Amino acid sequence: MAEKAIKLSTFSWEGVDKRGSKVKGESQATNPTMLRAELRRQGIAAKKVVKKSTLFSSAGKKKKVTTADIAVFSRQLATMLDAGVPLVQAFDIIGRGHENAGVQDLVMKIKTDVEGGASLVEALSKHPYHFDELFCNLVQAGEQAGVLDTLLDKIATYKEKTESIKKKIKKALFYPTAVIVVAFVVTAILLIYVVPQFEDLFSGFGADLPAFTQMVVNLSEFFQSYWWAMLFGAVGVIVAFVQGKRRSQKFAHLLDRIALKLPIVGVILNKAAQARFARTLSTMFAAGVPLVDALQSVSGATGNVVYQEATLKMKDDVSSGQQLQSVMRQSNLFPNMMVQMVAIGEESGALDDMLAKVADFYEEEVDNAIDSLSSLLEPLIMAILGVLVGGLVIAMYLPIFKMGQVV
Repeated sequence: MAEKAIKLSTFSWEGVDKRGSKVKGESQATNPTMLRAELRRQGIAAKKVVKKSTLFSSAGKKKKVTTADIAVFSRQLATMLDAGVPLVQAFDIIGRGHENAGVQDLVMKIKTDVEGGASLVEALSKHPYHFDELFCNLVQAGEQAGVLDTLLDKIATYKEKTESIKKKIKKALFYPTAVIVVAFVVTAILLIYVVPQFEDLFSGFGADLPAFTQMVVNLSEFFQSYWWAMLFGAVGVIVAFVQGKRRSQKFAHLLDRIALKLPIVGVILNKAAQARFARTLSTMFAAGVPLVDALQSVSGATGNVVYQEATLKMKDDVSSGQQLQSVMRQSNLFPNMMVQMVAIGEESGALDDMLAKVADFYEEEVDNAIDSLSSLLEPLIMAILGVLVGGLVIAMYLPIFKMGQVV
């Protein structure tokens, strides 16, 4: 019954206020009668109340629940619990106040489970797509230690930082990709529509064209004849790549291994994985999760199969009695500075603090590397565009220049 009571509909209404002025607006209520009563209490005589169609209403649209939504949910829940708001009431407030209907639905399902007697971690674990093993382990540790609000705040910080790194990497890769696509499109347009105009002009010269010009003309003829095959081929390759990565685990793992070895980009991806490793392990260890269990969760949070497999092996080695610093050094994935910081943390009993410092350092390194990459790519991309477009222009005017020399 409690779940039905919170299901509100959006109504458009028109009426007259106390001064006799016409007013209108939108409000949420369970039914038109309740809305008319509420408007009457506000001094408005409702003349017309119409339920809005959810087909066009943004309030009725379910959007995808993103990682950012989960981070905000964690932060809001932590704030309310710290303020002494009961858990069920906190869910009600968060669910009602969120604009995304998908988040509302998710929060209300969790609230219903908690009201039915389930613990918070049990309610969250029913939605593994949104709350992964790491999230659930931290919540469980918070519930057991009685510091759920503190742990939720740490989760929010962790998700915000890791999501920030992902966005920066995507942004750094998107810019050159977009420019390359634009360069290809511009070149194709020149070859298909502009070069043929010059080709007609050259046909009246009655002389052999320069080799460079002839090569461009041949390329133009090829584009004109087979542009459709090249277009479908490019789309086919992209679709095959995306589907292969999504459906084939071996292909996805191969891409992860290749990505780490790429020049410049590989350095950034390595540092990002190291930052995620340190941030996740620091958060887990600070929550009181045993190191072996923490490493299990960390393996899935690194974002790369090479680090995932190395972390799982480290977990097995640590469970057999070896120190974390020793197994990290044996993996040959972590820089010496990071291993030394972990060694100091283990010896001083402040491993979580040391890992947090390492995470801060490598997150800043990723930021600086991405900024440097952007600065390097801008002139490089402009040079590539200049060579492509300038080369085509020179090829087209080269016969005209030679004619001028002969005259």
